Amino acid sequence: MSTPFLGTNVVTQIGILVHDIEQAAATWSAFLGIDNPRRSVTDAEPLAQTKYMGQPTQARAKLAFYNVGPNLQIELIEPDHHPSTWRHDLDKNGEGFHHIAFVVKDMKGQIKKLEADGMSLLQTGEYTGGRYAYVDANDKLKLVLELLEND
Repeated sequence: MSTPFLGTNVVTQIGILVHDIEQAAATWSAFLGIDNPRRSVTDAEPLAQTKYMGQPTQARAKLAFYNVGPNLQIELIEPDHHPSTWRHDLDKNGEGFHHIAFVVKDMKGQIKKLEADGMSLLQTGEYTGGRYAYVDANDKLKLVLELLEND
């Protein structure tokens, strides 16, 4: 057996794009039989340092997280209207699946490795305690990958 490409094969998160996070969260809470989680909003650009397609963006999103296993989260994402992978994919494909996420070490090195394998960087940003990157893996894996690196 070979070593996982990213150093891990544990999917940490499944991201789902929605138009209305309040309605979607109520539906998911009822479906899962768990309490409706609190909402959070991604940080503003000065703190988040969000870049989409290599350019700074004011993009933000409302988020709701469901812990559905020892290592798995469902993330609901309602993007604002600024340029982002979230807005692009919601406008293009409608509501539904957006990404799977892996917690990685050496984010920059992992991005270089993915780019060398033909997968392009879509969006990056910071959050309290770490950073994220979305990578277009549609040609190879038929989805968007999110890399999470925690401090």
